[in-house]
Amino acid sequence: MNHVSATSRGLDPVARAREIGPAITEAADQIERDQDIPAPLLAKIIEARLPRMLLPRSAGGDEIEPWIYLRAIEEISRHDGSVGWNLFVANSAALIAPFIPLSAAKAIYDDPRGWIAWGPPNQYTAAAVPGGYRISGQWHFASGSRQATWMGAHGHVIEPDGSQRLNRAGRPTVKTLLFPKHKATPIHDWDTLGMRGTASDGYRLDDVFVAEEFTGTREDPSLRRDSGPLYAFTMQGLYSVGVAGVALGIARAMLDEFIALAKAKTPRGLIRMADMPVVQSDLAHREAALGSGRAWLAEILKDVWDSAGDIAPIDTAARIRVRLGCAQAIKSAIETADYVYKAAGVSAIFKGTPFERRFRDMHTLSQQIQSRDAHFEMVGKIMFNGDPDGLFL
Repeated sequence: MNHVSATSRGLDPVARAREIGPAITEAADQIERDQDIPAPLLAKIIEARLPRMLLPRSAGGDEIEPWIYLRAIEEISRHDGSVGWNLFVANSAALIAPFIPLSAAKAIYDDPRGWIAWGPPNQYTAAAVPGGYRISGQWHFASGSRQATWMGAHGHVIEPDGSQRLNRAGRPTVKTLLFPKHKATPIHDWDTLGMRGTASDGYRLDDVFVAEEFTGTREDPSLRRDSGPLYAFTMQGLYSVGVAGVALGIARAMLDEFIALAKAKTPRGLIRMADMPVVQSDLAHREAALGSGRAWLAEILKDVWDSAGDIAPIDTAARIRVRLGCAQAIKSAIETADYVYKAAGVSAIFKGTPFERRFRDMHTLSQQIQSRDAHFEMVGKIMFNGDPDGLFL
């Protein structure tokens, strides 16, 4: 398969994101307050196809290269972290499309508003029955569920004889089941420090039947229907790229606002902040660290893309490079946010400042699994010892 780049196909999601950026900024307070994206803004986001960047072309998507996707999510997140987060999650969920029948993918995405939301796997299981599965339970952290038209649930499969279904590696398979949103009962439990606008609520399913056609498993990249380098990346790898994009966008916005503040602020008894050597030096260090993290991650994504095949998933060496690049970019972004908040002094502590909500959003993001420092340990372990435990299957 000869891959045609997004730009040569006339697609520029970064430009689209930039165009609607002012509308996102204008709605940011309402998004935080209402925990939803206002309908006029959501219509612009859908028209700009921003929830379809990672969706296969076969299902009506754009199949954007991951380094361009990174910059698009960053651009959105400069204006509001919650909108950036929900869009990266929507794009991550769209990665299930190559693993389900095309008819099912089209049933979801032929609607221009097609959008999937779900929570991570937990202890709840799906019971195999004739024609599909029945499932009950509760899931949480379903970012974007208020914008979604479909939802999903992940869980192990229990066969009619009571045994667990195993995958080809001999481990319990994790099945993703998709269903129209109205079949789920929302649990409004998203009352958090930051990222309040994501409305990452929980939801409940009560003996819902899901036909086999609307199920798939993401754990084996070789099972995908669509070929091409984008889908040779693991889903977890592209998920971490999305988190990195949100973190970089929030940090970029905070650093830009700090530059503006330093040019205007003269602390009591001191000179203008922008004229202080320590501020000048610290700013340069943070600018270099943030830019280096983004550039290195983009370089990794391009290198992996160029070496990826149409069918075979990327190897362990490529997977740990993606993981390490994302972990470093996220770490640099968090450190930048911390620097800005401290350096801005009391100018950062009041609600409604350019710093306060972004600081809360960043430190909600920092608690998410993709932001764990343990990723560095895992990558280092594999660099020394390989991957005998299959950590990056």
